[in-house]
Amino acid sequence: MIKFSNLINHLEEWLITLLLASMTLLTFSQVVARYVFNSGAVWVLEATTYLFAWLVLLGASYIIKCGAHIAVDSVVDLFSEKNKKIITLFAISACMVFVIIMFIGSYEYVSLLKDIDIEMEDLPILEWQAKIILPLGFALMFYRLIEVAIDVINNKTSSMHFDTHNNDYKE
Repeated sequence: MIKFSNLINHLEEWLITLLLASMTLLTFSQVVARYVFNSGAVWVLEATTYLFAWLVLLGASYIIKCGAHIAVDSVVDLFSEKNKKIITLFAISACMVFVIIMFIGSYEYVSLLKDIDIEMEDLPILEWQAKIILPLGFALMFYRLIEVAIDVINNKTSSMHFDTHNNDYKE
């Protein structure tokens, strides 16, 4: 299980880096094309928009693993460790319910797009292929929430926040 988790970590890091670099290069090339050569490519805006969507959803999953997301712990910190654990597990459960709802909706949406078989406006890619990150991203978030819940249950952490989160993936 640890090898699978490390594989997911490396894959997410690699994809996030690739997506960010691609977005930067595409945007920079458009700035140069427009201001230096007075031209540009129409498809770059659409490509950058979808790359950003992929970056956000993969990043959300990775942030859950690292515990670096926004958390308001001031009220939770007033409780004992046992109660912090209960509150954290409740928060994780609420997040899981949200992620499941979003996964189901995004899966149905992408399935419908696959049935319709529409191409994107400016890119020669089918729309469902560009939007497949929706169910994948929510599935990854669910997996990460399970990892955090296991850490809370095993007393490795009492919070979802990075201050107390035990990140096993440090190099």
